[in-house]
Amino acid sequence: MSRSFAARPDLPEYMTWEELERLPAETAGQIELWEGRVVWVRRGPAEHQAFTFSLTAALKRCAREAMAGDPERCLRVDLETNVFFGAHGKSDFVTPDFLAYRCLEAPYQDIRAADVLLVGEVLSPSNTQADMDEKKSRYAEAGIPWYWEVTLAREESAIAVVRAFGLESTHGRLPDGVHPLYPANYLLAGKWTPQDSERISLGFPFSIDIPWRELAF
Repeated sequence: MSRSFAARPDLPEYMTWEELERLPAETAGQIELWEGRVVWVRRGPAEHQAFTFSLTAALKRCAREAMAGDPERCLRVDLETNVFFGAHGKSDFVTPDFLAYRCLEAPYQDIRAADVLLVGEVLSPSNTQADMDEKKSRYAEAGIPWYWEVTLAREESAIAVVRAFGLESTHGRLPDGVHPLYPANYLLAGKWTPQDSERISLGFPFSIDIPWRELAF
């Protein structure tokens, strides 16, 4: 995420939001709280910031067009904004790279997972599969309908693939006595690469149509 990164101080394993707020801004900006557990956010390359910004701008355009066609619908799209889990409290949150959510009743309110329609992560080489699986499971358990995962090309400044996952809250049949690791999960609903498509196109959670040229570095 696009932040100033400082050396990591020695912190307790668990903190509250109130304790996090007392840290210097450059330190607090590197931390998510997962049910109070301190999780350090990894730094991405310049391409990570560039494509996070371009995807956010493209989704914002699509949201505006969706609202123009349905004046009673109100949507917002932002980048690197905290999403808080549960109806109350702030010591359990993550910070997706980009997100779309329903308009809130008043300015400067906290964004709760119940209001979020789509979250997305731009993967960097420093992201481990275990980290992303755990974060994806948190989004799914919170009931966020759509999760996007963006993989960057390794040899050039470009997006290699965009995957869209839809939430499945039930699971298939398993052998007796076997239970899924996560109570909710995402199923792959769309996959796009610059080589096999001219654009990213999906009808949910609002009409999304993004030509690849709009995402050029």
